[in-house]
Amino acid sequence: MSKKVFIYVTTQTEFIHQYKDAPDEVSYLRYPHRHVAHIQVKIEVFNNDREIEFIMFKHFIEDNINISSLSNKSCESIADDLLEVIQNTYGCHRDIEITVNEDNENGCVLEYRV
Repeated sequence: MSKKVFIYVTTQTEFIHQYKDAPDEVSYLRYPHRHVAHIQVKIEVFNNDREIEFIMFKHFIEDNINISSLSNKSCESIADDLLEVIQNTYGCHRDIEITVNEDNENGCVLEYRV
């Protein structure tokens, strides 16, 4: 049996966005509205001795969330953007899971498996 070890960090950020092509049933989403994005990132590590230090990784994630670019992005697009930034720094050889949700209610989970 093999085991994988992950660390995870969570953060949140306030942003305004709009869903210009929202279906009629939720047409109010076509107009700018506020959300709090709750973000959790899990990343594979290869030893039990803080190969990636929690707090430093959280700071990295927070430093790389571009609030101004969230205005027309879905949770899925935000997760894709974070994945690219993480892989550029930590490599593509790790399993990564990114959860992005609006107001801690509805969102997405992106799983990247090596």
